[in-house]
Amino acid sequence: MSGIAGLFYPGTPKPVDPGRVAHMCDAMAHRGPDGAGVWTGPGIGLGHRRLATIDASGGRQPMASEDGTLTVSFDGAIYNLHELRAGLAEKGARFRTDSDAEVLLHGWRAWGPDLLSRLNGIFAIALHDAARQTLFLARDRLGAKPLHHVELADGAVAFASELKGLLAHPLVRRSVDPTAIEDFMGLGYVPDDACIVAGVRKLAAGHFLLIQRGHPVPSPRQWWDIDFSARTGGGVADLTEALTGRLRAAVRSRMVADLPPGAFLLGDIDTAAVVALMAESSKQAVRTFAVGADAGDADERATARSIAARFATDHRDAAVGDEDLALIDTLVAAFDEPFGDPSALATYRRCELARGRVSVALSGVGADQALAGDPRHRDHVVEGRMRAVMPAPLRRAAGALGRIYPQADWMPPPMRARTRLLALAEDGPTAYAKGVSVTRPELRARLYNDAMMRALGDHAAELRYWRTMRAAPGRDALDAAQYADLRHALSGGILTEIDRVGMAAGLEVREPLLDHQLIEFAATLPISLRIRGGQGKWLMKRALEPWLPREVLYRSPPVPVAPLGVWFRGPLAEEGLALARAPMLANWFQPAAIETLARDHQAGRADHGRTLWQLMMLERSTRRLFG
Repeated sequence: MSGIAGLFYPGTPKPVDPGRVAHMCDAMAHRGPDGAGVWTGPGIGLGHRRLATIDASGGRQPMASEDGTLTVSFDGAIYNLHELRAGLAEKGARFRTDSDAEVLLHGWRAWGPDLLSRLNGIFAIALHDAARQTLFLARDRLGAKPLHHVELADGAVAFASELKGLLAHPLVRRSVDPTAIEDFMGLGYVPDDACIVAGVRKLAAGHFLLIQRGHPVPSPRQWWDIDFSARTGGGVADLTEALTGRLRAAVRSRMVADLPPGAFLLGDIDTAAVVALMAESSKQAVRTFAVGADAGDADERATARSIAARFATDHRDAAVGDEDLALIDTLVAAFDEPFGDPSALATYRRCELARGRVSVALSGVGADQALAGDPRHRDHVVEGRMRAVMPAPLRRAAGALGRIYPQADWMPPPMRARTRLLALAEDGPTAYAKGVSVTRPELRARLYNDAMMRALGDHAAELRYWRTMRAAPGRDALDAAQYADLRHALSGGILTEIDRVGMAAGLEVREPLLDHQLIEFAATLPISLRIRGGQGKWLMKRALEPWLPREVLYRSPPVPVAPLGVWFRGPLAEEGLALARAPMLANWFQPAAIETLARDHQAGRADHGRTLWQLMMLERSTRRLFG
C-alpha cells in the first residue's frame, strides 16, 4: 500500500516544482515508510510513498514505461497481476520487475481505460500519458483506496490519497462546507460525495477521471456498479458450492505477498471464515489477532481463542480500555475529516498488534453489506411485509403512537417498539434512510444555530440514502437497502476506517469478502437465500458448515459497543461540558443546546453519549483543519 499525490496543468503546461510534490507526499509519510519518489515533466508531477508488500526491490514508484511515455503512481494491490502479466506478455509486453505497477503501465498501453474492468484488486491510480497528454485518475470498485482532488487558482489539478496531502499545497483554500457537517452529524462520517473542505472532491468508488491537456476538466465517469436486478437460478446445493468457490478464491488471491499475511479474528463468522480458508491454503500457522474489553459482556476474545485453536493459528490478543482514549488525537490526525465511529479505537489497537508481526492482514468486513447480514436488513424486510398488509389509516396510527412512545434503546429488542412504529408510518426508503442516522434529524435541528439552518436549506444527510434507494438497480426493498449501504456506508464509513487506521499503524489491510466477483454473485441471490428463518447471510452460513461449528455460525454474537455513555459521565465528562464553550462549534451550533445535552446526559435524564462523541470528534477535527 502507498500514498500518492501530484499536480497536472490541463491548460498551459507550467513547470512543476518537485519539492512541492514531495511536500504533499511527506504529509502522508505514514502511508509509505519504505520509500519515496517524485517524477516531473512538462505540466505534470507525480509523487509516491511506499509500503512494500510485493517486489520490494523492483517496485519503486513513480514508475515509467521503457520508452518514457507513460508514468504511474499507484496505491493498492492487484490480486490477478500474474494472470494479467501472462496475457500482456503474450501480446509482446516486456517486463522489468514483478510489481503490479508495471502491469498497469502495459495494461494502459494495451487497453486504455478498459484496463480497469480487467483488474481484480483495490487501487487508486494516477497515470500520465505523454503521447496523449492526459492524466488518468481511477479508483477501485468499492472504494477501498481513497483519492481526493481539487482545482487550484493557478490552473492545476492537485490530487492526493488523503486530504492532508492536498492541504500541504499552499493554494488549497481551507474553508468549511457546512453541508458536510450535517452529513457527519447524521451519518457518522463524511460520505464520498462530500468533503469537509469546500471545493475538494473525492473521486467516487468505481469512477475514473480522464483529463486531457487543452480541454476543460470533465466530470468523473462511472466504470463499475453493482446490479441487484438479476436473479441466479439453481438449487441450494449448487449455489452453496458456487459461493464456497468464490469465497475460497477471494481469500487465496489476497494471500499473495512477499511475506505471509495475518488475519484479524473478532469472534464473528466473517473473520472466522477468512481464517478457516487461510488455514486451508497455508503451510504455516496463520497469525491471528484480536482485541477486547475486560469490562462488559461484548468481549469477543474468548470466542476468537476457540476459533484460533480450531485452526491451530498463531494467535495474539490484547485488552482495550479507558486508557485508549489517549488515542483520540491520533485518530483525528489519521482521518483528517471528522469520523464518528468509536470502533476505530479498537481497530487501531488491532492493527497495531498485527503490525508487530506482519505487514499485511486480512479482514472480514463486507459480508454484512453484500450478503444481508446487518440486522437492519432483516428489520427492513419485516417492516416491508407489514406495510404491505396494513391499510394506510393503521400505518398513520402506528406513526402517531410511535411519536409518543418512549425511546427505550436500553430495553430488550421486543420492547423497542418506537423505532418500528415510526418506520411503519413511512415508505421503505424514507424509513431506512432515517434508520441509518446516528444523530436523529430532530436532535440535529435543536442543536444547530440559525446561521447553520440557513446554510443547510433543504439539505439533509439522509437524502442521499433515500435517492440512492429510489434509483437502485434491484427488484425489491432489500436490494435497494443493500445497494445504498454498499454505495455509502461501505466506502464512506467502513472502508475509510480500515484504510486510515491501517495506514496510521503501517499495516496493509485486505478485504477478501469484498472481492467484486463475490459481490456480483451475491447480488443475484434470491432473497430467501440471503435472509431465512431470521438469519442474515443464510447461504454463507450454510457454505461454512464444513469449517465452523453451528454455535459459531448461528449464534447472535454480542455487538461490541464502546461505552460512550459511561465515558461522558466519567473520563470524558469535563470534555463533554467543555464542548459548549468550544469556539469552533459555536460557528454551527447553539452553545446552550450543547450544554443542556451534556448536563442531561450526566444527570442520567437521557443517553446522549453518541452525539457527544460526534461533537467531540467534530470539534477536534475542525480545530485541527481550520483552527
